Amino acid sequence: MARPRREDREASTATSSSSSSPERTAYEEDTDFFTANRNDSQSSLGVPSLREEAMSPNPEEQERLYRLSPISRLPPELLIAVFSRLSSPSELRSCMLVSKPWARNSAEMLWHRPLCNTWANLINVTRSIQQADGYFPYNALVRRLNLSNLNSEINDGSVQPFQACKRIERLTLTGCTKLTDHGVSTLIHGSKSLLALDITGVMAITDHTLQAVADNCLRLQGLNITDCSRVTDDSLIQVAKNCHFLKRLKLNSCALITDGSIVSVAESCPSMLEIDLYQCRQITNASITALIRNGRQLRELRVGHCPLLTDNAFLELPKNMTFDSLRILDLTACHLLRDEAVEKIIETSPRLRNLVLAKCREITDRAVIAITKLGKNLHYIHLGHCMQITDAAVIQLVKVCNRIRYIDLACCQRLTDASVKQLATLQKLRRIGLVKCQNITDRSILSLAKPVPDQRHGEQRARALGPSLLERVHLSYCVNLTIQGIHALLNHCPKLTHLSLTGVQAFYNEEALTDFCRDAPPEFTEHQRTVFCVFSGEGVNRLRNYLNEAPQVTYDTEGTMYDDRDPEGDIDAEGQVAGLMNATAINDDDEDMDEIEAGEGSQYDGGEGEG
Repeated sequence: MARPRREDREASTATSSSSSSPERTAYEEDTDFFTANRNDSQSSLGVPSLREEAMSPNPEEQERLYRLSPISRLPPELLIAVFSRLSSPSELRSCMLVSKPWARNSAEMLWHRPLCNTWANLINVTRSIQQADGYFPYNALVRRLNLSNLNSEINDGSVQPFQACKRIERLTLTGCTKLTDHGVSTLIHGSKSLLALDITGVMAITDHTLQAVADNCLRLQGLNITDCSRVTDDSLIQVAKNCHFLKRLKLNSCALITDGSIVSVAESCPSMLEIDLYQCRQITNASITALIRNGRQLRELRVGHCPLLTDNAFLELPKNMTFDSLRILDLTACHLLRDEAVEKIIETSPRLRNLVLAKCREITDRAVIAITKLGKNLHYIHLGHCMQITDAAVIQLVKVCNRIRYIDLACCQRLTDASVKQLATLQKLRRIGLVKCQNITDRSILSLAKPVPDQRHGEQRARALGPSLLERVHLSYCVNLTIQGIHALLNHCPKLTHLSLTGVQAFYNEEALTDFCRDAPPEFTEHQRTVFCVFSGEGVNRLRNYLNEAPQVTYDTEGTMYDDRDPEGDIDAEGQVAGLMNATAINDDDEDMDEIEAGEGSQYDGGEGEG
């Protein structure tokens, strides 16, 4: 005899309630609010096992199972694996009509992340959750709740029905500016399973909500309170002391946060992987030293626009200790940092992949030569506004760190065509920023456009690897460029999707060329809108087609594109580099480095503003 429906519901609920654990690795692979695609993971699912039912001593139950078809006897984990391949909710809904076991598995997959992208959908979801006599306990099935698509409409009353959902693992309320402490804290109260909370931009939030997090969410692994400027150290210290599994913390623009809470996080959360302190202007050296010293697993550290940081933040790290886990370090606009700090960073973090030193105006070629020690590990380097850097250091950086995919040298006004010619040899280069590098000419652009040569054992071979892989090129305010040079770049870079040419006078002399630009951002001034010249997506293709079809003056590029002789002045640059190399004892090892784990790529589109 089949069990009553209520027993089915209770069994399903009891089994799935134990599916969450702070030790689960799924969270590390699905970091919701730290990526562009929020709440896209599969739920933690659990249903009664038919194997357990088959072991029942009840003869009638055994007879019933014997009469089931083979597919009906599949264990729940296999059914879930099959159902997860279905492409639409309607197909899952059809599966619910097959049998009770199929219904149990399909229902939880349908409800683990209810779709709340429209107000009508939200009303339907809340109505089902509030049903007292539903076939399934819908409130217990919800594991992912994302209300960010309705952020302008969500208020405390909107979230009240979800107070009954006590098994939510990921809660995303990004931009729900009408929410207050009352609405968020009531959602959090009793949520022992919560692993990730994103309340970015909910500016009414205070310590009251974070205290509720500290009291209830002991398994919390990710917390994003970006722009919650009313939060203070008091509540964040409590979160650090109670939530020892914390791995990801974003505190962007939390202006009241000081060293007290950050040092507490460093000492109480040994599993920390990522921390973002962008524009936390009261943070000093003590916080950064503590985070690196205690964070043996720390992979990302972002402390951009923290003006109180000095060299001592890194120079006071323990001697003869390395931090091999650190992959991404952002020190944007830390104006007091100098070459000594960069040298210490490279010494202690030899496997850095992404390094951002934009607007660190005190660093010189000495720091860049230190960075070359990263060798093939380095994929992303941002040196925008480091105006003391010269061709000598950039040339050596490219020669040693030949796996660079992204480099930004905006406003490095000492650079010439010699640097860009060397950059053109990077076989993996995808993005390059040269905004306001006013000494570069068409010679640079044609070097970027030509096929990348194969380089092995220090010997440059004639065989070409094919067309350029460049996707984004920023050339705004490079005033010496001409239409012919840009035309050659477009024709030799088939993957180009973004080209910025604001302030390049040649493009304003022919109005038809600007017809393919994208619109200027609405916050720009009238003058900025007038000179704005950026081509994206289809605009790049339209510009290319127009230039190919329009009559052009023949432009002789043969000698420029394939002449590998050093331009005048390169000899002096090489001599200067040799001296720097000897002084720093760089080890240019040609052995392949281990590839960095997937998913750790930089999330920057970095410093690509027009000036």
